[in-house]
Amino acid sequence: MRILIAGLLGAIAMFVWTSVAHLATPLATIGISQISDEAAALPALDNSVGVQPGLYFFPWVDPKDPDMPAKTATLQKAHGHGLLIYSPAGVNIETSMVPMLIKEFIKQFVQALIAAAIVSMMIGATFLMRWGAVTLIGVSTGIATNVSYWNWYHFPLNYTLSQITIEVVSAMVAGLAIAWWLGRRAT
Repeated sequence: MRILIAGLLGAIAMFVWTSVAHLATPLATIGISQISDEAAALPALDNSVGVQPGLYFFPWVDPKDPDMPAKTATLQKAHGHGLLIYSPAGVNIETSMVPMLIKEFIKQFVQALIAAAIVSMMIGATFLMRWGAVTLIGVSTGIATNVSYWNWYHFPLNYTLSQITIEVVSAMVAGLAIAWWLGRRAT
């Protein structure tokens, strides 16, 4: 029960922080740009992609093609390259943010629960050690996919760093709650 409560308190702290990060700071939108001629691009996307939502990498060269690296380099030099998350008109439309917020809280609860379970195994740990452990878990979480996306898919560096910052601060505030709760003496 102590781990469950610590995880819940950590998730609440994370949720509050990420709400602040997304609503009151520029962190959530750093590195995201608008297409300069969106009015011309959207019909082209509709015609090209069709009704299939998904994640698209372009220019596409079949990974099984033995000349894939050379063909990809040639196409990228001529046309650029990118990664596109696309949902056609009428698909994946959320009329309310509530389901997305619920899913985000559940994700944060699972993260905080894992951190609380790990910290609970630290016999004789001080508050600072417990808080530091959760913070380090957050550093690992923050760099796990963000650095790979920057490296492999060329996500903007400023976007990558802002997302890592959000994750690390999330862990720091969750760590405060988890370290405090698990440091209390059982009565």
